[in-house]
Amino acid sequence: MSILEIKDLHVSIDTEQGAKEILKGVSLVINTKETHAIMGPNGSGKSTLASTIAGHPRYNVTSGSISLDGEDVLEMSVDERAKAGLFLAMQYPVEVPGVSMTNFLRTAKTAIDGEAPKLRTWTKDVKNAMEQLKIDSTFAQRNVNEGFSGGEKKRVEILQLELFKPKFAVLDETDSGLDVDALKVVSEGVNRAQEENDMGVLLITHYTRILRYIKPDHVHVFVDGKIAEQGGPELADRLEEEGYDRYLNVTA
Repeated sequence: MSILEIKDLHVSIDTEQGAKEILKGVSLVINTKETHAIMGPNGSGKSTLASTIAGHPRYNVTSGSISLDGEDVLEMSVDERAKAGLFLAMQYPVEVPGVSMTNFLRTAKTAIDGEAPKLRTWTKDVKNAMEQLKIDSTFAQRNVNEGFSGGEKKRVEILQLELFKPKFAVLDETDSGLDVDALKVVSEGVNRAQEENDMGVLLITHYTRILRYIKPDHVHVFVDGKIAEQGGPELADRLEEEGYDRYLNVTA
């Protein structure tokens, strides 16, 4: 079993007015095989947490720690974090002109594992994963995300997740912009990856609809850079009915 542990994390960004604190003391422990859902209103710090775990240079950790199996994640470069078993499915996947999907996937897999996958097995794995995610086979020869719809980009993120087999996946609003059919396909891909690899999942979302397909073990409510409440799946159901007003009124 692997453990991703976040202790009293404080994170700020630089603005024209000076440093602005976004995360104000976040603590979480995520084990492999577990699914943790982070919910909260816009601007509460959810995506900041995802980006900080991944190593985005815009975010400055002023205190606290992130560790993976006891190793200091904050001392790792972005590629070292990927090799250690961390994966981020981005809210807004970027286009990479001039780099084909085929080359990108195999190059990334080689970098993560430290050796190139066997071509025959790899080709079969990619084909099967694309079929299950309902990604047209012609996309393998297209440039990464170039000209893809929002839903297609999200499916490609989950394709990477299934092929790279991380210990922990951080899914930053993977459900945004997806219709019902695409949401189901993407969720099934996440569930497959978790079942096959005992992966831990940190799922960031505004809404409960994705939680109908990806069942959380724990739910954490983010408000103003802090965890305002924690609970089980029933907490997500309550948020669906009541919204976030009661948390916002308390902090006002």
